Amino acid sequence: MEVQLKNTTGKLCVIGDPVGHSKSPLIQNTMLRALGLDYIYLCQHVPRGKTAEWLRCASFCGYAGFNATMPHKEALVSLMDHLDEDAAMYGAVNTVAIREGSYYGYNTDGRGFLASLHQAEIETEGKRVLLLGAGGAAKAVAPKLVQAGKAQRVFVANRTREKAAALCAQDEEGQLTPAGFDRDTLCRLAEQADLVVNCTNLGMDGTNSQFEDLSFLDNLRPEAAVCDVIYSPDETLLLQKARLSGHRTLNGLGMLVWQAIFALEHFTGEKIDGNAMLPLVRQALKNAL
Repeated sequence: MEVQLKNTTGKLCVIGDPVGHSKSPLIQNTMLRALGLDYIYLCQHVPRGKTAEWLRCASFCGYAGFNATMPHKEALVSLMDHLDEDAAMYGAVNTVAIREGSYYGYNTDGRGFLASLHQAEIETEGKRVLLLGAGGAAKAVAPKLVQAGKAQRVFVANRTREKAAALCAQDEEGQLTPAGFDRDTLCRLAEQADLVVNCTNLGMDGTNSQFEDLSFLDNLRPEAAVCDVIYSPDETLLLQKARLSGHRTLNGLGMLVWQAIFALEHFTGEKIDGNAMLPLVRQALKNAL
């Protein structure tokens, strides 16, 4: 990608440990060039435990903002001058805008997930959701499904039920319900589900972890949809089985791109047409393979 730098060019980046695998620079620089915005987006390795040091460095070096991936999301919360509602609710920050020496923390993951569902015309209002996992992705997706997505109920299934219970305890309305991850439980909950969302890393490229049993998908009603927050590979075994069984499926690429769009809006103050950006980003990612 050809990039022109000026003395006025604003600096943005993603931090993490590790971070070299991140698609954020490609996504953000594609959008910045298409929008004609005078910024450059970089990849910055920041070791675990050095979050506060990086924050001072970013401000001193004139960064307009940055995104954060593991292990910095939770560490950033207490370092912010201002937190948006989602970052405070999830206890994690994935986007930091630096304005006049103050740090503004946001979390765009939940909004990004809902936007990807909306674009795919997958409805959540009044629906019953079976959500798999209770880790970082689930912490963003589960409360957003009931808060803004208006899901009727979300069953959070996790191998460690206590972890699922801790996530659900944050929901004062009682629409999040913890559940186990055993076959019988998943089969029973699948019968009731309008939507299944995988928020685990089972099936992700670069890991050896995989679902031991996908038979619970056989209990889904024909109209139920299946989503995966994983975007690499394009189609996990979970999505493949669901598709072959006639269900609508959606991978995590849309969530990845939409959360980046919302982050860029925070960085630049510009309103961005996400529908116009998505095909450009998808093509850039395809070309990079």
